[in-house]
Amino acid sequence: MADLTSTDHPAQAPGAARAGVLTSEVARPDDPGLVDRFGRRAVDLRVSLTDRCNLRCTYCMPAEGLEWTPTEQMLDDDEISRLVRIAVERLGVTEVRFTGGEPLLRRGLETIVAATHELRTPGGARVPTSLTTNGLGLDRRARTLADAGLTRVNVSVDSLDPARYAQLTRRDRLHDVLAGLDAAEAVGFAPIKVNAVLVRGINEDEAPRLLDWALERGFELRFIEQMPLGPHGTWVRDDMVTADEILASLTAAHTLAPEGAAVRGGAPAETWRVLRDGVDVGRVGVIGTVTRPFCGACDRTRLTSDGQIRTCLFAREETDLRGLLRGGASDDEIADAWRTAMWGKKAGHGIDDEGFLQPDRLMSAIGG
Repeated sequence: MADLTSTDHPAQAPGAARAGVLTSEVARPDDPGLVDRFGRRAVDLRVSLTDRCNLRCTYCMPAEGLEWTPTEQMLDDDEISRLVRIAVERLGVTEVRFTGGEPLLRRGLETIVAATHELRTPGGARVPTSLTTNGLGLDRRARTLADAGLTRVNVSVDSLDPARYAQLTRRDRLHDVLAGLDAAEAVGFAPIKVNAVLVRGINEDEAPRLLDWALERGFELRFIEQMPLGPHGTWVRDDMVTADEILASLTAAHTLAPEGAAVRGGAPAETWRVLRDGVDVGRVGVIGTVTRPFCGACDRTRLTSDGQIRTCLFAREETDLRGLLRGGASDDEIADAWRTAMWGKKAGHGIDDEGFLQPDRLMSAIGG
């Protein structure tokens, strides 16, 4: 059994510790990157390609779905590629992840991935590209995505029980997801990461089984605390399966050795090595967004499918880049607007603040 008390999981990283002495009146420095008032630098760009999804996960959207964004308000393939280029060549972004909704529903996905694959940072480095997906249709597109330059995938699998999976997603599609994972493995995506959300009363007992399965397949499993980004009024903090509960379930069946902050860096997941008879057999992570926040080390910037910059998953403010694009703005003007948006990023997500309000957009319209 691992000694979880030794795990390094500070509620605030050093950048946020300085928040109390910095104010919005501090002038933005003459820095080409996406820096904020609390010493953080955004280098990881999350790009939502659509708000549409072919699942109806209970923690993400209502059973009837949502009113999708009209096509004319969505960025087209060239507009997305231009904004990604600006981020990489002018703003210091070094990694790009495509999300949704469900990004595999985007017809031009391969075109966008290929354009991103051709980019180089000012230092000449290639930019890794990844995809967060529910896996439906991945079996048919894994090869074309790999050929376009996609580096790796994160696939959501909340349960290995078909009935539970159908209860959580409101679709009986587990077999299709597993076929997508087989295809991802066959084309050589690595590492393949699997995301799982545990929901009380449905699958909270499944953590050890999911980990055994992931280790057997050579996948890296990430458990994610359920966040207040689903249908309004449905998230109840006391009903959330917490990071501590997930770890307790895992350590009842496995020996875990914490990797600590030096390995974690700006990543959202705390990670542990899984040991069997003293032998390292793989890694598991827990993303405790609510109970073990990592805001102080956040290095992400987010672009929605309709061209808005969001500084945080939980932000209630956005900066419109679509209007600048379609209004004839130059790359320099767009880059400066992006820098200004990130300079205004708040110290934390504020979930524990008395006045916290859930964002108007749901998760599928923000991008994971």
